[in-house]
Amino acid sequence: MITWLKVFSSEKQAIEHLQHGVPRLCILNGRRICLVRINHSFYAVQDACTHNGESLSKGSVNHLGEIICPWHNYCFNLQTGREMLNRSAELKVYPVKCHADGLYVGIF
Repeated sequence: MITWLKVFSSEKQAIEHLQHGVPRLCILNGRRICLVRINHSFYAVQDACTHNGESLSKGSVNHLGEIICPWHNYCFNLQTGREMLNRSAELKVYPVKCHADGLYVGIF
């Protein structure tokens, strides 16, 4: 069962607070989640790299829309959580939805 948690009061607020391609840490129900905005799309993945546990919100996003771990440059697809060279387990990916009353992340 998914619990939807409001992160921002509107899409406009989310765009103002999440810079394009810049990961941001968000703690929801005690879980460290990395939020990323690419243009008008929003993504949420676990904040810990599955290779060595480093915070992905300290990393960057490349031109392919992959989040890059700051320690060893492992690249993960933000939609699937898959590491591009299959060197590590997939990230947990959380659903994100925008409604008139806010941006929500689904926790399961």
